[in-house]
Amino acid sequence: MAKRSQARHKHYDDQYADKKLKKAARKARRNQSNVVELNARYNPTDTAYSTQRSNQPLKARTPAQQTYINAINNNALTFGIGPAGTGKSYCAGALAARALESGEVERIIITRPAVEAGESLGFLPGALDEKFAVYIDAFRDILNERLGSGTVDYCLRHGRIVAAPLAYMRGKTFDHRTFVILDEAQNTTIEQMKMFLTRIGEECKVVINGDIRQSDIRGKSGLADAVERLGGVNNVYIHEFERADIVRSGLVREIIDLYEPDDE
Repeated sequence: MAKRSQARHKHYDDQYADKKLKKAARKARRNQSNVVELNARYNPTDTAYSTQRSNQPLKARTPAQQTYINAINNNALTFGIGPAGTGKSYCAGALAARALESGEVERIIITRPAVEAGESLGFLPGALDEKFAVYIDAFRDILNERLGSGTVDYCLRHGRIVAAPLAYMRGKTFDHRTFVILDEAQNTTIEQMKMFLTRIGEECKVVINGDIRQSDIRGKSGLADAVERLGGVNNVYIHEFERADIVRSGLVREIIDLYEPDDE
């Protein structure tokens, strides 16, 4: 009886989330300036350890973040490069969530190269999405905070939010009304970056993030190569964060200063 009750509640939650997303998309098509509030319903499986949804609008914490946010809003392709803790991933994830919530886009794609930072995780059990989940946990937290965990779960199940390794982007086209984020791009090869960039279709939004100084691959990073090649291309913006833009903590800024003393 309890299982049937839980199944009914899950079904009603799915119907509710689907109805709200469709309503947001319809309103956005009628008026692109409208922003529709999509309130996630309380999920009884949430615990104190779940990321709590924030009802506050996205606000830049530094002038550099504001420039980066403006660049993403006004360009088809934006590169965010710089040290850890500057808010590159958070700003991109929050803007993607806002675009999905308001109906500006119909799908979010999150990808990154499946490269481990100096150590092997070994065999990971489960299906592909379960294996890859460990690589995009940070974005899951961002989306949960901006959309609510119930809505994120629904969107993941129904293909509105897609997370996949970079290698699985080959052969795909990022079409209109899609917001694509390539994270940890410093670990792409030149060939991988070229493959990714040539997936970009008309009227989609693409953000590429990474720290060129933190590459875990041998040879030249595809991110560094792309920044050099695309600097003057129309509708492409390259934003560089500095150590002074680190917002994670003052300790992180000091640590980076000690590990990279000669980079300033």
